[in-house]
Amino acid sequence: MKIFSSTQIREWDVFTIQEQGLSSHELMERAARTCFEWMKKRFLREDYFYIFCGTGNNGGDGLALTRLLLAEGFCAKAFLLQEKELTIDTQKNVVLLRKVSSESLFIIEKEISIIDIPKNAIVIDALFGTGLNRALNGLAKEIIEKINLLPNKKIAIDIPSGLFPDKLPNADDACFSSDWTLSFQTYKRSFFYPEAAKYTGVINVLDIGLSKDFSESNETTFFTLDEVTARSLYKPRNPFGHKGTYGTAVLVGGSYGKIGAIILSAKAALRAGAGKVFIQAPHCGYTIAQTSIPEAMFIAAGENFIDSIDIMEDVVRGIGPGLGTEPASRIALESFLRNNHEPFVIDADGLNIIAKNKEKLLPLIPEGSIITPHPKEFERLFGRTNNSLERNELAIAKSKEHKIYIILKGHRTQICTPEGACYFNLSGNAGMATAGSGDVLTGIITGLLAQGYSAKEATLLGVYLHGLSGDIAAKKNAQEALIASDIIDLLGQAFLRISPE
Repeated sequence: MKIFSSTQIREWDVFTIQEQGLSSHELMERAARTCFEWMKKRFLREDYFYIFCGTGNNGGDGLALTRLLLAEGFCAKAFLLQEKELTIDTQKNVVLLRKVSSESLFIIEKEISIIDIPKNAIVIDALFGTGLNRALNGLAKEIIEKINLLPNKKIAIDIPSGLFPDKLPNADDACFSSDWTLSFQTYKRSFFYPEAAKYTGVINVLDIGLSKDFSESNETTFFTLDEVTARSLYKPRNPFGHKGTYGTAVLVGGSYGKIGAIILSAKAALRAGAGKVFIQAPHCGYTIAQTSIPEAMFIAAGENFIDSIDIMEDVVRGIGPGLGTEPASRIALESFLRNNHEPFVIDADGLNIIAKNKEKLLPLIPEGSIITPHPKEFERLFGRTNNSLERNELAIAKSKEHKIYIILKGHRTQICTPEGACYFNLSGNAGMATAGSGDVLTGIITGLLAQGYSAKEATLLGVYLHGLSGDIAAKKNAQEALIASDIIDLLGQAFLRISPE
């Protein structure tokens, strides 16, 4: 799914109106009805709705929604911020609502008290939409700050008031804190950053029938990574294939006390479909590896810490899980970087070693390689930023500069490509914030690369499958009980979910 800027969203509305022969008021009515249909499926006639409306078109959506709720027998009241400077379509909806029930519309023109809102009422925010370009102040700020203190369930229409589609709010900005956000047609970019996401609650993207031609023909560099994308990338197995068909993955890492990390990576590579998997680890891990994962072969490199990394042909490597940063391992990785010219996956301590000498070592990472830092590892490599959006923009820039794929791990993992695109992953959950989860991701991507997936395909598909496995695991045993091995064990179910029926 494409993610458009606020300017593009406005153009999308205008294009749709012209293409479909609509009036702007008819498009507003369609948006309100789509919200109404969503609510009708989730709430009872006995529920009470308090809809707070601004003077712009987002407020018009709220007024139309109030009218639709009333017409279907729901209890609803609309609170209009003021009755001056309304858009033409919002004025029309004031008139239409008053025809249905003049007693259900209240004008707010001065300081208000909202302590009389029943605790079981649903509060709906239709104050400001995607056109907001400054922080809220005055009466609007006061209303939002008071509503946020209430225990009521809250819904934001299109975007929580106070948020911007393309940038983050300041720490002291007033933003409506919702339980659900009903976003029209697509996600807004800001929804994927924690500074803004804490206000959105659960995001539901509602199709309001905006032009498909506009969406297909307009360019963007921001996308969601969803099940549709994953299905398009998946390659079914060749029924006449053999283990050589599906490639050889070599997972390099492990050290005394950290052998488990490279074991998790190797298991994940096998579950991801690699034909053959080698573990290159220090000798202290030999018995553990051969016992816990007999399907993998073992290459000893050092006693307690890796002291060499073999240059092998026709293999794909994933390097870093459990590697440690001992001098011998640092020398081994530096030597490998100077002598290897094939793309590979690098994670964990592999990234930490590079960060200690980044001016010399970063340029040695071959083009097309994949790095998988979490935010702290990213900071060590590329420097500190002021917020998560700036970090994302820096990741995009560095991906282009070094011609590598950067997977910036987090709740909405970001995949940045050498072409300057960024994908926000929609699978995954907080239960995956557990030791070893990143090692599993390294193994999955390495296993996909071994089978012939391109770096971009393996990165996108690997990240989505990793998160989907975690989602399946969380539903089975709860997020709190999720461990990294669960992600591996349920990877098969994730493949079944995205494979053709």
